Amino acid sequence: MDVLSPKERLLRSLKGEAVDRTPVICPGGMMNSAIVDVMKKHGNVLPDGHCDPEIMAALALDVQADTGFENVGIPFCMTVEAEALGSDIDFGTLKCEPKIAKEIFPSVKEVIYKETDALVKSERAGTVFQAIYNAAGHSPDIPVIGSITGPLSTAASVVDPMNFLKELRKVKEDSHRFVDYVTRQLIGYARYMVDNGASVISIADPTATGEILGPRMFGDYAVVYINKLVDAIHEMGVPVIVHICGRMQAVTQHIANLHADAISVDALVSLKKLKEAYPQLTTMGNLSTFLLEFGEEPNIQRGTEQLIRDEINILAPACGLSTSTPLSNIQAFTGAAKAV
Repeated sequence: MDVLSPKERLLRSLKGEAVDRTPVICPGGMMNSAIVDVMKKHGNVLPDGHCDPEIMAALALDVQADTGFENVGIPFCMTVEAEALGSDIDFGTLKCEPKIAKEIFPSVKEVIYKETDALVKSERAGTVFQAIYNAAGHSPDIPVIGSITGPLSTAASVVDPMNFLKELRKVKEDSHRFVDYVTRQLIGYARYMVDNGASVISIADPTATGEILGPRMFGDYAVVYINKLVDAIHEMGVPVIVHICGRMQAVTQHIANLHADAISVDALVSLKKLKEAYPQLTTMGNLSTFLLEFGEEPNIQRGTEQLIRDEINILAPACGLSTSTPLSNIQAFTGAAKAV
């Protein structure tokens, strides 16, 4: 029998404190769990929910209740920040998540800087804040996770990504000024999430990978600006999860320098080995999303049990779930997590 509420369990895990069992969550944002099975069952669907706070909150609560994940995750995409800063968005379909249709600037040298609260004043950010408020008031024992696109990924959604990545090396002063500007916008976004009831912030920064940046730029940009964002959120009194995609061999030495309360990684990474190398880390993940979409329930259960044996602190999908992931497979995951 559970002793702690889901919110208590997650917050204690993020503090490194003892819990009755391992929490199992899916933070939202890049790691969105709004699958077709749930949307069709209840009628709260995407893309409508991306711009309607009532639908967004209702869908987030539907997902939590049906999947067994022990949190509400809002929003359901990684485009809120870039749209607010001027990029064009394709909102997708029931089965396809939103994406950046066109970045507003071709180069960091051509960025037109807006006021520092441009993001929080945007219509879609307001939708997110209202949805968080609604969801937090509905289930006070369930943690609401506000999901944010990380500094480099947001930057690469506002400036043409190929040019942006080249300019990180070639025009460092302009690049640092731009990423710092983006980070300050994200700090304001996080603050309004917290003010409206988010009890945890999750940052996913898929552009900030070892394969894309290499070790030097990962240290010079990803660590610096993720930490600036994390430190500001900590001053708000809220813990932070950071998800880093891809293989990590090239940047493993930097991971312990991130100020996050938990580090989430892709299925390519051995969390067991990461914990052995850096025992001070709180680890999160990393059940394969391929397994969750296409695997059989006994294999999902075995994979979950292995993560628990490896003493992973928080269980979660390794990355973003496909919207076609069967609900029964997710329930096999969460059920196995709660049965141990």
